[in-house]
Order: sequence, then C-alpha cells, then structure tokens
Amino acid sequence: MRQPDIEIYLKEPLTHKEIAAWLSTALGECTEWVQKGQTWKCIAGTVPVIWLPKAVGKWSSLYLESDQTPWDDDIACARDAFKALNEEVRCAPGTWIEEEGEEDADRWIRVSADGEEEIIWRTS
Repeated sequence: MRQPDIEIYLKEPLTHKEIAAWLSTALGECTEWVQKGQTWKCIAGTVPVIWLPKAVGKWSSLYLESDQTPWDDDIACARDAFKALNEEVRCAPGTWIEEEGEEDADRWIRVSADGEEEIIWRTS
C-alpha cells in the first residue's frame, strides 16, 4: 500500500542543495528553496518538500508531502537516496501510528554501504 507521504533521514554533511539535485532527477525540477527559521521548503516537480537540517542530532529530515512520488514507501525512497547520494539513510519500517506504542517508534531501517538492516534508533 502506498504511503500518504515520505520521510527519510540523511546524515550530514548533505545539504538541501545536494538533495535538490537528486530530487530534480527523481521528481522534477526544484523551485528555489525558501528558508523559514531552520526549515527549508521547495517544490520538486509537483511535490512539496521540507528539509530540516539537524532534526535529530546530525541527521536531517527530508519530508515529501505527497503520495505522488515514484516510491511506494519510505524504504523505497531511502534505497534510491542512498544509491544516488552514497550517504547513509534511515527511515521508519512502515507507517507508524501513536497507538502502536513508543517501543515501535524506535525501530528504523538503516540503508548504507553495509546493506539494509533494522536498527533501534532512539531519537528522543
């Protein structure tokens, strides 16, 4: 089932400009980035994009606010991001809802040069 949006986490030193180059290839040309506080926003093709540097320590959040992407879920996007950017990517293993409990909130998928694995990542 296609997720309603996509969110992945990319490790520094990646910047929104490097992300824009990948997104322009994957989704379509990016508009100019607009910064509001710590958040950067643009539109890639027709997809609203939010980039939040250092959302979790040295990890930046990339949020694609649409179900109209080439990826069915966060994991497919994370794989493509790693392939294009050659930097470790983390994402939730599926759509998480609060009722599932805090323990499941710490389950993440890590995509890196070592392959793909489920990890426990305590983000709070």
